Amino acid sequence: MPVKIRLQRHGKKGKPFYAVVAADARAKRDGKFLEKLGTYNPNTNPATINLDVDAAVKWLENGAQPTDTARNILSYKGALLKHHLLGGVRKGALTEEQAEEKFQAWVSEKEAAIEAKKSGLATAKADVKAAALAAEKEVNEKRMAAAQEAEAAAKAEATAQEAAASEEAPAAEENAAE
Repeated sequence: MPVKIRLQRHGKKGKPFYAVVAADARAKRDGKFLEKLGTYNPNTNPATINLDVDAAVKWLENGAQPTDTARNILSYKGALLKHHLLGGVRKGALTEEQAEEKFQAWVSEKEAAIEAKKSGLATAKADVKAAALAAEKEVNEKRMAAAQEAEAAAKAEATAQEAAASEEAPAAEENAAE
């Protein structure tokens, strides 16, 4: 029975969520599977991947063939590296301890890179928010200055009208007296 490691699509339209499964190659995409190996959520940034690396390596050793996307996910989480290192152990090139040490070093390096990306995204998001706030403050200050100028102009116009009215009133009295 040919086995594939592939993705099963779940989730609603436009919001996919995938299960990483080992399934018979003849089974439907979302149909019967042999074992669920993990999940993949591409809706988050960076994408969230939960994978049972040991189970994936077991299936790879038994001859399961991953699809292209599943291969990328297995590579990202280190299952293919662990499979490769275990091949070296079987051939006698490495000891079990050396292989595990190399794998753990790779995993810690990968986690550091992921955390750096997450922190970079968080700082970029904070910078964008701060820039938007500064732009909004600038617009508000301009609006307040324009309102104050309009208010000052209205007061000046009102005082000018009062002055003109007060000058016209004595002139009107003089015309009436004549």
